Amino acid sequence: MSPNRHMDDLLDSLQERAKELRCLYRVMDALNRVDAPLDEVFGRVLRAIPDGWQHPGICRPLLKVGERTYRLPDFQSSSWVQKAEIRVQDEVVGELCVYYTEARPSRDGAEPFLREERQLLETLADRIGLFLLQRGWREGRSRTEGVGGAPGRGDWRVALDFLAQADPQLLRRITVKMVNLLRWKGVEEVASLFRSESAEAGAGDENRPRPRVAGRPLPPPEQVFALAETTCTPQEILGYIQMWLGQEKVSFLVSTVEEQSSSLSDITEALERFKVLGMAEAELPASVQTTVRVALLRRFFTDHLAFINIAKELVTIQDFQELVERVLHPVKSHGKLGGKSAGLFLARKVVEASAESASILRDIKVPRTWHITSDAIVSFVRYNNLDDVHDRKYLDVEQVRQQYPHVVQVFKSAFFPPELVKGLSAVLDDMGDNPLIVRSSSLLEDRVGSAFSGKYKSLFLANQGTKHERLQALQDAIAEVYASMFGPDPIEYRAERNLLDVHEEMGIMIQEVVGTRLGDYYLPAFSGVAFTNNEFRWSPRIKREDGLVRLVPGLGTRAVDRLSDDYPVLLAPGQPGLRANASLDEVVRYSPKMVDLINLKTNAFETIPASRLLEECGEDLPLVRRMVSLIDGDRLRRPRGITDDVAAGNAVFTFEGLASETTFVARMATLLRVLQDRLGTPVDVEFAS
Repeated sequence: MSPNRHMDDLLDSLQERAKELRCLYRVMDALNRVDAPLDEVFGRVLRAIPDGWQHPGICRPLLKVGERTYRLPDFQSSSWVQKAEIRVQDEVVGELCVYYTEARPSRDGAEPFLREERQLLETLADRIGLFLLQRGWREGRSRTEGVGGAPGRGDWRVALDFLAQADPQLLRRITVKMVNLLRWKGVEEVASLFRSESAEAGAGDENRPRPRVAGRPLPPPEQVFALAETTCTPQEILGYIQMWLGQEKVSFLVSTVEEQSSSLSDITEALERFKVLGMAEAELPASVQTTVRVALLRRFFTDHLAFINIAKELVTIQDFQELVERVLHPVKSHGKLGGKSAGLFLARKVVEASAESASILRDIKVPRTWHITSDAIVSFVRYNNLDDVHDRKYLDVEQVRQQYPHVVQVFKSAFFPPELVKGLSAVLDDMGDNPLIVRSSSLLEDRVGSAFSGKYKSLFLANQGTKHERLQALQDAIAEVYASMFGPDPIEYRAERNLLDVHEEMGIMIQEVVGTRLGDYYLPAFSGVAFTNNEFRWSPRIKREDGLVRLVPGLGTRAVDRLSDDYPVLLAPGQPGLRANASLDEVVRYSPKMVDLINLKTNAFETIPASRLLEECGEDLPLVRRMVSLIDGDRLRRPRGITDDVAAGNAVFTFEGLASETTFVARMATLLRVLQDRLGTPVDVEFAS
């Protein structure tokens, strides 16, 4: 085995041990909640377990304690399982199981679990046994056992008695739920509680409405729940009552997010209230979880079913609790965050859920981002009496082109509503003086069939100076991005696709620019855009599905926009060894000659020669020796050690070292594959490092 391979195996082993330790710490934290209900404690335990196993994405834990079984909503059993007994004072009281939903061979040859995972499972089972002993398992069980060891009947009756005194209407609703449950379970005896349907009710032809059959009043709760004992254990009945009480506790959230008249302020307040309750999402029934997720996706992003069907399996309520903390909106807003925000949000969730690619994608992050809702532009236009601007889309394109500069100045001279100015001030407090990019996120952007790529503006801000100066510059940039919605290119693009009559609003993304400060300059080492489909195949060995990456040093504007005077470096992730340019003359001619960056001294976005950047920054530029090659007579070679001076004037940006000596190409290929496989459509991704 090579030393590098040995080191890789050692690092992988250490990473697995670190995961197991984190899992153990999280389980111990859950078991230390000695006063919490068992459902809450064991729910936390089950949610902590998958991250300790080698393949968390397909790991499904199950816990049995006495007659109760605890599982997460996405639980699936399979033939690939590990089990460990739970003991209290040498008595087996339960079992902890870990299932894999798919076969996965492990590194040490076991199928499919690691030897260390067996040890971890037994350790967790021992800890749970100790927790049960501390909670008084024997005493608690003896109080709920009847004669001959039969399960006790008191727990659910105590709950009903309490509800009868505290909230009779709530008790009635829970009783109705139990009646419906018994009907769905097919319990025939439940019919004896109600007047049976007449023969006529089920007769007649299927196109004739059935007659309504009057029912008896709802039977007493005791009678209904006593009947439930014929098909459910007392623990199951109590579990149903607890579940329905939990549903009642979060009914405000369900009704708020589903109600179309609810504003974003109402939804934000409901999400905060749910957070204060301290309820874990996993404690809610799966149907309630899905209902809330779908409603939130519709309210914040889109009604497109393709998006919702993918996202509802990936998002959590907590994602939206975190999202609303970085959303600015007008009073009583009903706006959305726009297509670009939706795509970024979903892509992040897809990457996070890609357990099989966790090791290679784990360092991929989304820059810190704030959002402004799409209806903020409506508020801005009305606040400044600019409503007639909407009529411009019906003008001749040449008229729009001639008058567009005036529209831009009108928007930049306008004022923002006070609540939005206050919000933007909070954005600057959060971002500090880091450079920013203000990006469009319209409702029409990134939709199927109309990507609007490059039609709306994205503006970089150095974000330097006093707070007042930075706030004014941020407002100017947002106003200019707003004005770009009325520019000639997007209006012509909409006209070509019969979208002029579609109501268009524009959300805004304010993002921190990825990069490093080098003297007066701020820039990433490299940036670019990657495509799952390669429509520029320079070799017959390259297939369309091999993808395409366009790389440039510095900010990625020169990779996204096609320029006549400069070129990006092209790579095919599926064929990393095939270069677009083979000869020395071609490599030099088609290498990037200019670099876009932010000048922190002049407080401006600038373009400078690549040679000047190397001359002024040289070795301080991150990854520079992997991004450049040196012209050595009639050939190119990689820089060697510290003896070669990359600022000597003979360096060109080829990214040869980045492609051949790092995991960059493999990571980009994996990222594109994961996104396309999960989204079911070709994608393109902008990136910076």
